[in-house]
Amino acid sequence: MFTILRKEQLAETVYSVIVEAENVAARAIAGQFVILRLDETGERFPLTLCDWSPGEGWIRLVLQVVGRSTRKLSLMDEGDAILDLVGPLGRPSEICAHGRVVCVGGGVGIAAILPICRALRQVGDRVTGIIGARSADLLILEEEMAAATDELILTTDDGTRGLKGRVTWALEEVLKKEPADLVIAIGPAIMMKFAAAVTRDFAVPTKVSLNSIMLDGTGMCGTCRCEVAGKTRFACVDGPEFDGHEVDWNLLLSRLDQYKEEEEIARSLP
Repeated sequence: MFTILRKEQLAETVYSVIVEAENVAARAIAGQFVILRLDETGERFPLTLCDWSPGEGWIRLVLQVVGRSTRKLSLMDEGDAILDLVGPLGRPSEICAHGRVVCVGGGVGIAAILPICRALRQVGDRVTGIIGARSADLLILEEEMAAATDELILTTDDGTRGLKGRVTWALEEVLKKEPADLVIAIGPAIMMKFAAAVTRDFAVPTKVSLNSIMLDGTGMCGTCRCEVAGKTRFACVDGPEFDGHEVDWNLLLSRLDQYKEEEEIARSLP
């Protein structure tokens, strides 16, 4: 059992939970994730590691309520216990000295890119962060991202915080001003698709994380199947990070709509 030590609501449907998980915290590396099962009747689902403390034995997870399991987790309280938690899983981010790196986080993807920014700075990279959401009340982890980057640019679709517009627009302006050695983008699939389109025009190597399409985390269910450089890959075991210029985004986006009806049924269950 894995006890929830602290719970915090970050936005309307976004929550942060700090969970006691000593073995996971001891081995975690930026870019990895865990698989949870809340109780005996629950499904397995993945969440990317946002932060962890090997010394204190906890991990931090950030979730957005999108289905039955994330809704159940959002309703759990401090002191409650999660039945199963397995990890860290997935190939970690490549943390080495690149030079100048631009890290783009959209929505709840900000939580996944935070530890990557921190790790890149620790090896000497100069990190520019760009984070965005639809409005100011949905923008999360601003303070943590400011501490993890050399420069932080905020965007909101409605202009209520930072620049008015999307993160991809800010990315284009940043690359016009100064070249980058690497761009990392994490967020909704459509955002990552357009981020990769922007960086292709500037010939900047680009990594994206397909963590949002994963389900069971072992490669058996096939939910996170995607096509990268013309070959079938599974985000959970081959990724979750891939070359953003090699992902077949149209195929990926069409697959994300495949189970809409079943997802609505699951959300309606008690």
